[in-house]
Amino acid sequence: MRVLTEATMMMATMTTKRELLRAEDAGWSELIELVESLTPAEMEQPGYFPEGWSVKDLLAHIASWQAEAGQILEQIRMGTYRGRPVDVEAMNKRFYEANKDLPLSIVKAEAWAARNRMLAEWSELPEVTPEAEEWFRESGPEHYEEHLGRLREWVAELRAA
Repeated sequence: MRVLTEATMMMATMTTKRELLRAEDAGWSELIELVESLTPAEMEQPGYFPEGWSVKDLLAHIASWQAEAGQILEQIRMGTYRGRPVDVEAMNKRFYEANKDLPLSIVKAEAWAARNRMLAEWSELPEVTPEAEEWFRESGPEHYEEHLGRLREWVAELRAA
């Protein structure tokens, strides 16, 4: 049986943090490349989702979850996180309503700011708890992956039109 020293555990945590950061960066890079390949009018054109979402709405949706993750990661880091059930559908609706009328420039600025805060809080964590990893994965790399397929399709549809 191998005894893990504190240094060994920190090394394992740092590797996990680096791996997750690489996955987050790769997903974000592809997402932003696709978004930025569109004109402002295309970014605001409904059709990304049948419910009428635009790429702007998608970006606001992702930013909202990143902002939430930034807050949760800060609470975890400070030792004040108490966990709570998350009603994803209710939060998605609340986020959409809060952002749908914002100008594209504001949504883009908020997306970058929310991501930067999430990354800063992630980097400041002294250890990666299961809750921290879940919030980071689900608000970053896994969330991007969830939306990239449709975003690729929608960009192709817009290009073909």
